[in-house]
Amino acid sequence: MRGVLPADNHVHSQFSWDTGAESSMEDTCRRALAVGLPAVAFTEHVDFTEWGADDRPPAGAQISTRRRVQPVDVDGYLASIERCRHQFPDLRILSGIEAGEPHHFAGSVAAVLKSGSFDRVLGSLHSVVHDGKLVFVNHVFGTLPAAVVVVDYFAELLRLVESSDVFEVLAHCDFPRRYWPADREGAYREADFEEEYRTVFRALATSDRPLELNTSSPLASATLMGWWHEEGGGAVSFGSDAHVPLRVGDKFDVAVDIVEAAGFRPGRDEYDFWRR
Repeated sequence: MRGVLPADNHVHSQFSWDTGAESSMEDTCRRALAVGLPAVAFTEHVDFTEWGADDRPPAGAQISTRRRVQPVDVDGYLASIERCRHQFPDLRILSGIEAGEPHHFAGSVAAVLKSGSFDRVLGSLHSVVHDGKLVFVNHVFGTLPAAVVVVDYFAELLRLVESSDVFEVLAHCDFPRRYWPADREGAYREADFEEEYRTVFRALATSDRPLELNTSSPLASATLMGWWHEEGGGAVSFGSDAHVPLRVGDKFDVAVDIVEAAGFRPGRDEYDFWRR
């Protein structure tokens, strides 16, 4: 690995509903120091199973069953953040959330943010409306042509960027590709969706917010970073999307090369986003 790596701005601990006890915040901090990270942001999943006050349900859509989704234990989470800050003084530790569909759940997200102090807010899209229900996008593959699923996802992602200002960083901009049915469709081709990518990137650049380079394979892409720069993107945030300690800072040496080749450089200090 080269020099000082960037901060990992997208990490999950035991306080996210899709992790387990092995995702210890303390062990993640130890791993971050071991691989040479200057900082980590614990951006726990904030997702919802029902519509709340001041939310904006799309066209009256119902929320599909989300059996595993649980609310964040904000008090326990923030107490753990403080313990880790005392235990690991050489690591900058940021609190945060990954807000799922913040444009739909505006009121619910606002209520969570009011319940504590959060340094970093990611905006993410995991779900789309299908047959009148808000469903995780991976459940739509197989019911619609794969390319249609991806195009619909980007259209919703554009609406998220244009109608929500609650988040600071856009996370994993092409989340559905993790579930792309390569056995039926062949390899996922970014070029097939170039205009969709660029349209989202232009909107995000206009809002002056960073794009995340997510190293949870296969989302780290030199092509995408190049398009982001060409569309006026001003900054890049690095995120491993780690759900276990071993993956914090994963592939950041490669990610640095990708971002640098696209024309971005380290920011004001080792904790900052990389900028053009």
